[in-house]
Amino acid sequence: MVSPFLPEAEKLAAVRDALPATAAGIYLNTGTAGPLPRETAAAMAEVAEWELTTGRAHVSLLPETLERMAEARAAVAAILTSDIDTVALTHSTTDGMNIGTWGIDWRAGDRAVTSSLEHPGGVGPLYVARDRFGVDLAIVDVGDGGDDDRTLTAFEAAITPGTRLVSISHVAWSTGAVLPVARIAELAHARGALVVVDGAQSAGAIPVDPDAIGADVYAIPGQKWLLGPEGMGALWVRPEALDRVRRTFAGYFSFETADGRGTGLPWPSARRFEGTNYHRPSVVGFARSCGWLSMYVGLDWAYARAARLARRSADLLAAIPGVELLTPRHQMATLVSFRIAGWTPDQALDELGRRVFAIARTLPAVNALRISVGFFNTDEEIERFCAAVAELAAHTPETLPRHRALPLLGQDAG
Repeated sequence: MVSPFLPEAEKLAAVRDALPATAAGIYLNTGTAGPLPRETAAAMAEVAEWELTTGRAHVSLLPETLERMAEARAAVAAILTSDIDTVALTHSTTDGMNIGTWGIDWRAGDRAVTSSLEHPGGVGPLYVARDRFGVDLAIVDVGDGGDDDRTLTAFEAAITPGTRLVSISHVAWSTGAVLPVARIAELAHARGALVVVDGAQSAGAIPVDPDAIGADVYAIPGQKWLLGPEGMGALWVRPEALDRVRRTFAGYFSFETADGRGTGLPWPSARRFEGTNYHRPSVVGFARSCGWLSMYVGLDWAYARAARLARRSADLLAAIPGVELLTPRHQMATLVSFRIAGWTPDQALDELGRRVFAIARTLPAVNALRISVGFFNTDEEIERFCAAVAELAAHTPETLPRHRALPLLGQDAG
């Protein structure tokens, strides 16, 4: 861990030096893919080089792979403040949401409940269950997700007898609202339903304890706030729910013992949901990034700093005439979504990229821009970005004065 006794500026400088992509622009799109730690890239390159020069067929490779997979599960468990036996490796949040959704032995007339703020990775498998099996899918309108009373009233009405699954995001990918998952889970469990949670915008961004919020299944990605490689993710499964969540896919990694004569004993842990093979450099990289966050950066410091900077961003943007903030400031994590009057999201993003090298994204579903504010961002970057937004908001694309791109903070204007 970076010494807690280091001055804030020195610690931040050390963290940013370990994340080279932070020097390429104002990095505000971790909600899509975070900057890769230098240490992670080096570990992945070392494994890839070994595979290139030594090959991938040595008898020792499988035991080594199993050890690296165990390290990755343990690293994820530390992030989720849980036990290693609750964690399975996946390839994405979408994988995990599919595992949770298809864990139900669906019958025509069964009911599933979700919200109007869900990502296609979560709601997509529900659409398939609806279309394939005649599942009654209730999509609850929760507005921007910032009114807990409205959200809970709507879910209470929707979770009727016969509801078998409630699928909900911890943090809404579009508005950035933190949804009242624990209270929704109470409603669901009281009526016999399983709760599957999309943790794509929470794990690594805010403190997460799946057990405390009542999740039965909690799916997370590797490449977003955990700063790991793409193509990796993880699934947390409540021990009491293991036998209720049916396996749909299974393979070599799913079984403690298996043969070709009819014997297949699944792992008594969440490992039973690991159905396919994994890219070894990515497994190593995933473990390294999670460990880097936990042991080098320090989760408490990262959470507190990201929360402060996100709130600062939302406050600055909300104060700009012509800017409409979509994110409920009283109930936010690290995503901030907004619109600029007179500008399409694509126009605004292009101009912000030219002016201050902002790396953000558009959200066509809500016709907005979204920034993802990380612990590695600086106050100066946030102020600079918001100042550029204010300049755009004061003009239209036709009247905006031409502007030379400014150098990044700390770079020579040359």
